[in-house]
Amino acid sequence: MKKLVCFAIMMAFSLSSFSKIERPKLVVGLVVDQMRWDYLSYYYDKYGEDGFKRLLNEGYSFDNTLINYIPTVTAIGHTSVYTGTVPSLHGIAGNYFVINDKATYCCNDTSVKSIGSNSKEGQMSPRNLLATTIGDVLKISDDFKSKVIGVALKDRAAILPAGHSADAAYWWDTSAGHFVSSSYYMDKLPEWVEKFNKENHTKPKFNIRESNLGVDMTFKMALAALRNEQLGKHDVTDMLTVSISSTDAIGHSYSTRGKENEEVFMTLDKGLSEFLKALDNEVGKGNYLLFLTADHGAAHNYNYMQNHKIPAGGWNYKKTVKELNAHLQEKFGKEKIVMFEDNYQMYLNDSLIASAGIEKEKVVKEAVDFLEQDDDFLYVIDNKHATEAVIPARIKEMLINGYNHKRSGEITVVPRAGYFGVSKPSPDYKGTSHGEWNPYDAHIPFILMGWNVPNGSSNEPTHIVDIAPTICAMLHIQMPNSCIGDAKTVKINH
Repeated sequence: MKKLVCFAIMMAFSLSSFSKIERPKLVVGLVVDQMRWDYLSYYYDKYGEDGFKRLLNEGYSFDNTLINYIPTVTAIGHTSVYTGTVPSLHGIAGNYFVINDKATYCCNDTSVKSIGSNSKEGQMSPRNLLATTIGDVLKISDDFKSKVIGVALKDRAAILPAGHSADAAYWWDTSAGHFVSSSYYMDKLPEWVEKFNKENHTKPKFNIRESNLGVDMTFKMALAALRNEQLGKHDVTDMLTVSISSTDAIGHSYSTRGKENEEVFMTLDKGLSEFLKALDNEVGKGNYLLFLTADHGAAHNYNYMQNHKIPAGGWNYKKTVKELNAHLQEKFGKEKIVMFEDNYQMYLNDSLIASAGIEKEKVVKEAVDFLEQDDDFLYVIDNKHATEAVIPARIKEMLINGYNHKRSGEITVVPRAGYFGVSKPSPDYKGTSHGEWNPYDAHIPFILMGWNVPNGSSNEPTHIVDIAPTICAMLHIQMPNSCIGDAKTVKINH
């Protein structure tokens, strides 16, 4: 009898403990564009105590987080973080890709209009995205009561993370010098956004992305959204997605070393400190779950590396496309069979090839054979037959994950380590790029902090697609509908 009573008490306690699913009041996703994982340590001694150091001292860092697809570019990275899947499934195959032989910008949508300006910079939406995001499944979980808002300077960095059912996404219209949205989300800007734009703007055409002001403006807008939309103050969990774009623009121009890159990361660290303090005050310390990651890393400048006797170089992709087209014209009698190169992929003109009655596989083989003669490339792969390619297993998996047969290019080139595409290689070139499989592009930070997160770190193999299912598991909600990642367990270090 005593055993039965104990069992009944245990069952009652168990049932009562699950009578209400505990969730944080707010989830904040923060993506730092072009942040290499090693910036956490490279700049560590220069960071203040309340920014990145606070994340590391209070949060949990997955130090071995890698991107598991190529190309490693902005639109794909932001999408994969929030969908838990790869371009093969979510359809965002690059910043630009091809749909029906037409070059397509990832978020372009001429069926919508700009809200907040009269330019084309607001004609954007998530309609090219084929998968759901964390925000989408969060909304589904509570019958669309949650608020989900995305903020970034780049349209793709605001739109794709927020997902299909977001309440709003706001991005910077350079031609107007302030934040805008599109008619996909709303008919007019909320009063608080109009007020924000009057008080915070730049001259039209000012390149805010390539300035430290871009970091401050992004955090300022994110906090304005937090306060004016009362995020984290509802009966359900809300979500705010934020992306810092200036780190990418400055990195492209000035590379991974030097005062410009250091200054933007010091600005970011200070802004992060103020942002975390504001979250503490507005939502309550321990009431929000924040994660920080990156969409991709970056290579060191090849002139910098060469000066230190490390093999590196710039691949002139424009020259390669021109020479390849000339070769294919000689073989098949048609001009511009290759429409363009992007994402280290060659995009062929299917319509031209079909109308000429040429067998496409012959064109692809001829192109691959020609490109393989270039010493800049370790491998040249026919993407449709990547499973047959004699290449390292890791690169093969990344290539297959990144290939969307309706949107990607037909051929991928894999340059030598340290070599990356530039429009005009020069001994004076001081910038950088990204997009390749190598650790400098694929190794990214992933840090959790806040609600139910202990301090610690792990070197467990983790991938960018594991971020979404990890967040969803913590929230006790279903993972996004095309998710292939695995939820990671936060283990307390001993």
